[in-house]
Amino acid sequence: MANSRLEKIGTIITRTQGLLKSGAMKFDERPLWYDVVTAFPPLDEPRYNRPAPKVPVREIFYQEDIARAKFHKSGKATFATNLLDTNNLTPTQQFIGIYQHLSTQGALDEQKVFETAIDLLEDKMRQQRADKRPAESATVEQVELSSKPEDSGKTVQLQDIFKD
Repeated sequence: MANSRLEKIGTIITRTQGLLKSGAMKFDERPLWYDVVTAFPPLDEPRYNRPAPKVPVREIFYQEDIARAKFHKSGKATFATNLLDTNNLTPTQQFIGIYQHLSTQGALDEQKVFETAIDLLEDKMRQQRADKRPAESATVEQVELSSKPEDSGKTVQLQDIFKD
């Protein structure tokens, strides 16, 4: 049992138990889930050939999903997104906000709302890029200035270094 690597022979629980009994796996190195599964065994044995239950999956759609899908299909969503940045909204989230704001006004039809939202988002993105450029160039100049060695009043000539 311990040398079997096929999922068809036994379950993951029985294979782990076999590894523990044979000494191939130390008890201290057992998986995190092992204690939970032994304390609360599943109702149905987790075998590879057990048919999946026939549970209907509910479709969950939010109001903005249609606009988001149209936005991504339009090809306008070609930008990199930093997923670690939780302080700023992604361009898609900004588009959804603009789209919802325009659609609540009700003066335009769906196509006009979509086109106007894309135009407003592009203007907003251009403005954000323009705002970032001066700040970035200032930081680059600061880095360049700080990377230069400080003049301590001593000058060293290359000829002086290689004198014999």
